[in-house]
Amino acid sequence: MPQVLDVHAVRAWCALALEALGRDREEIDAINVYPVADGDTGTNLYLTVESAVQAVEAVFTGLEPAPPALPDVVHAMAHGALIGARGNSGTILAQLLRGMAQVLAGDVGGEVDHSESADGDSLRHALRRAAESAREAVAHPVEGTVLTVADAAADAADGHSGHCGDVARAAYDGARAALDATPGQLAVLGRAGVVDAGGRGLVAVLGALTEAISGDPVAPPGGRGVHHARVAADQSLDCADGEGPAFEVIYLLEADDQAVARLRTRLDGLGDSLVVVGGDGLWNVHVHVDDAGAAVEAGVEAGRPYRIRITHFAAGDAHATHPTSGSAPTGERAQRAIVAVVPGEGLAGLYSEAGATVVPERPGEVPGSGELVEAIRRAHAREVVLLPNDAELRHTAAAAAEQARTEGVRVALIPTRSAIQGIAALAVHEKERRFDEDVVAMTSAAGATRYAELAVAERQSWTMAGICQAGDFLGLIDGDVAVIGEDVTRTARTTLDRMLAAGGEMVTLVLGDEVPDEVADRLERHVRETYLAVDTVVYRGGRNSALMLIGVE
Repeated sequence: MPQVLDVHAVRAWCALALEALGRDREEIDAINVYPVADGDTGTNLYLTVESAVQAVEAVFTGLEPAPPALPDVVHAMAHGALIGARGNSGTILAQLLRGMAQVLAGDVGGEVDHSESADGDSLRHALRRAAESAREAVAHPVEGTVLTVADAAADAADGHSGHCGDVARAAYDGARAALDATPGQLAVLGRAGVVDAGGRGLVAVLGALTEAISGDPVAPPGGRGVHHARVAADQSLDCADGEGPAFEVIYLLEADDQAVARLRTRLDGLGDSLVVVGGDGLWNVHVHVDDAGAAVEAGVEAGRPYRIRITHFAAGDAHATHPTSGSAPTGERAQRAIVAVVPGEGLAGLYSEAGATVVPERPGEVPGSGELVEAIRRAHAREVVLLPNDAELRHTAAAAAEQARTEGVRVALIPTRSAIQGIAALAVHEKERRFDEDVVAMTSAAGATRYAELAVAERQSWTMAGICQAGDFLGLIDGDVAVIGEDVTRTARTTLDRMLAAGGEMVTLVLGDEVPDEVADRLERHVRETYLAVDTVVYRGGRNSALMLIGVE
């Protein structure tokens, strides 16, 4: 197991942190009572780390097959977090990652060569630099918050001189202990009976770091449970109504250090929860104010603000400009729309004909939550049904739905795991029905549809159906390998028989470009002759689609 922090460990750290925050997002949202009880800390942290992951993956993809150098990877991680930072907690996390990157890249702290990996000493210094830089970025630091948890992690790491894994584990344990103590340090947390949400997110990130270095998963932080936390947070929300500034303002800013120093002073006089992070000419500005226009004007005077986001706390909606999204839809909103992630041009056309706003899923490149949010905006509807059509997108889609809700859109997420299930949901969609009734009908249709995919094995490996060789055809039913074969038609037929053994009335086949028409003819004939009451419908998936998708409902 690796005991140094190299590029592969950093890449794994980012991926594991995103997975952990996706898993814990709702729990963290539920305990979000400070500085504003707006229930979005988990979502904001997830979106911030998602941006970091995308930046890191871009560095690896751009240099494949050669690995990038460690400075390139940690700089990408920090930059991605900076430009994607959301909310107070996400902005602070971006600065924490930036502080770590400065040390791990060798920008500060000596002349150690960090081109390949960093050792335990470097990780200790990185954690200390992270805590210090985050505290410096907050205009008025408060104890019992993520800043306290970051300090505790750095303090605990200072007491270890071993390998990176030992240092990371010590930091994680120190952060957990500090998190448990936050209700006694911040009155609003004590009244609500919860720990600090931002600190809870940082503990998840440090747990991911420990796992990435050591290879061993960490014990999750203790807690009161989502239900208890939600009740506590709701009570705190009731107490907080009408208190504090009305708006949260966030923007990226291109400006020099002197202009930012003046901006800090001006924004500090306008509101509270001021956090300004970044450097080298690019900054992320976060502040809570009553006069959102004045906060934006201050940014204009300091430099060039963009990606401006203004959230109205009391109304629960957002008024934002999105300069990177092109022209926003204008005119009256539709009442209801469907947004779906779809692999393949053929299926994209099918979904579009059914009235859905399509987000293309390219091979090896799943869409991010930002892309899903943009699609929801393009749909320009008061109510949106979101179909992720991929089990791996469940956390991403949930974060996108949460973000869209803050912008005043009613979003229902149907957890479709395949485009086949999405087709079944679309087939029963009726926009004239009440929203809840439509969602229930679509969810029921998707859930009643079993799905399978035919794929080609890339290498020899163990599967639930036995050992496959490179080039074998695999029949995956509900995500698990159930059939291994050397012929596409026979493999598909066997997969179909397995699925139809449990019954069914309709078979849906979606064929990729490389599958000839005669394969579909043979499968249709097999279903017609063997299962007399079962109908078959065939679609072409087109370019970028799977080899074959099979649905039985």
